[in-house]
Amino acid sequence: MKINISRHHIYILLLSIFLFLFVLVFSFGLLIPEGKEYRVKRGELKKELGEYRKYKAFYDETLQTLKDLQSKNRNIITAYDRTFSPERFEKQHKAQFSSLRVTKINRIKDVEGFSVYEVNTTSHISSPTNFYDFLDAVNKGDWIIGVNFPIGFLRDGEMIKSSFTMKVYANNKDKNSTASTSSDK
Repeated sequence: MKINISRHHIYILLLSIFLFLFVLVFSFGLLIPEGKEYRVKRGELKKELGEYRKYKAFYDETLQTLKDLQSKNRNIITAYDRTFSPERFEKQHKAQFSSLRVTKINRIKDVEGFSVYEVNTTSHISSPTNFYDFLDAVNKGDWIIGVNFPIGFLRDGEMIKSSFTMKVYANNKDKNSTASTSSDK
């Protein structure tokens, strides 16, 4: 019995066997090991995406808190950048006093990056409530001011003479400018 197979079919059969062997070698040599590595990397990616989402949520929450605080405390933030003007201070707060005089501005030791000035103040008031109104106005004023105690009150006829010292805080622009010039070098 003679098998009559044409040459054309033999080529197709050899080509099919070659392609089948190539697919087997390719799948066992490359695809299966890479698939295992892919699953490991996919697990790592899921873990990192989980961490990223957690940190992104924390970042968004912190950013929102920062923006809320900045908008809520805008007056305080801008007050640190203003330089203290005794004339303007007297003009703003003259309404609470019969007379107000600010003297002797001394720069004292810087505190945590802020310039601190000590100011002596004497005033005449008609009642202590005027002084408390002044303290409320200082809290809402253009500068960051701390009134130092004790506050001296002395009766002078119908008026009360008060004297106290205040500390005025401002950004230390000298340190900020020297820090930026030293980092440029």
